[in-house]
Amino acid sequence: MTRILVTGAAGFIGSHVAHKLLDRGDEVLGLDNVNDYYDPTLKEARLARLTGRAGFRFVRMDVADREGMAEFFRREKPSRVIHLAAQAGVRYSLVNPHAYVDANVVGFVNILEGCRHAQIEQLTYASTSSVYGANTAMPFSVHQNVDHPLTLYAASKKANELMAHTYSHLFGLPTTGLRFFTVYGPWGRPDMALFLFTKAILEGRPIDVFNEGRMQRDFTYVDDIAEGVVRATDRTAAGDPAWSGDAPDPSTSRAPYRLYNIGNNQPVQLMHMIGVLERELGMEARKNLLPMQPGDVPATFADVDDLVRDCGFKPATSIETGVANFVRWYRDYYKV
Repeated sequence: MTRILVTGAAGFIGSHVAHKLLDRGDEVLGLDNVNDYYDPTLKEARLARLTGRAGFRFVRMDVADREGMAEFFRREKPSRVIHLAAQAGVRYSLVNPHAYVDANVVGFVNILEGCRHAQIEQLTYASTSSVYGANTAMPFSVHQNVDHPLTLYAASKKANELMAHTYSHLFGLPTTGLRFFTVYGPWGRPDMALFLFTKAILEGRPIDVFNEGRMQRDFTYVDDIAEGVVRATDRTAAGDPAWSGDAPDPSTSRAPYRLYNIGNNQPVQLMHMIGVLERELGMEARKNLLPMQPGDVPATFADVDDLVRDCGFKPATSIETGVANFVRWYRDYYKV
């Protein structure tokens, strides 16, 4: 049994990761501040499913609480850390930038310091496909430079990758950053497209379709994301002896530092996803076609070759299967 800290345990991805760890017999320390960025009752419902399970303990705390986090690490001494707590959302970063600095920058420093002093075996943390920003070469590769973020959310996650490298270099802390691509599925976030579309269609309201539907997303099912997180956590990051400062590879280092994409490696047209959803709901959506929003990108597409090579895993859940599972969960949870 390994004691693993999962921050953001009441969140969408965090709760799925916690269940996967518990299923195989790990001890899971869940930590979350259960804030009101979206409906806290959904977060509490996710937690309720975890708190009844053997091997799970929960602490309600904000990762931005410097003294609280330091004391937590001193007291609990986890072996490995999966850091998924963050202020998420691309569009929300346009109106509440300070939330991203507090949670994603200050909070991440507190995690790094806790891992450093507790001599953690491995830190695995969530990054995002949003770091690719203005990049247009497809598929997005971890070997590309990502120096042109389009939102503060993306910039805060790029900062996490840079901060992790300094701790890997200075203190030998093994760190692995995972760039998630458009995660969806049961127990999902209410601010994301699939959830918003499902709610609106069932209530007879039109859905807002940005860029007039000419978007492609590498939709990735949450179970695939969770499997990738666990596999990356099991693999302690190591330095790359072939790394060269003359031609620096952004995804590796001489330090114990790695970056991976976790995406379905199969972009889907937004209008196709909507069509699948309409079939599952048995209802046609009224579409409000809108222009591209600030901070959005027209397409995402993950190169996952490094993940497959190093972790032996490739996400493969089809959009048809994933949307069907989500709709089944939504109808059951909301009694629709």
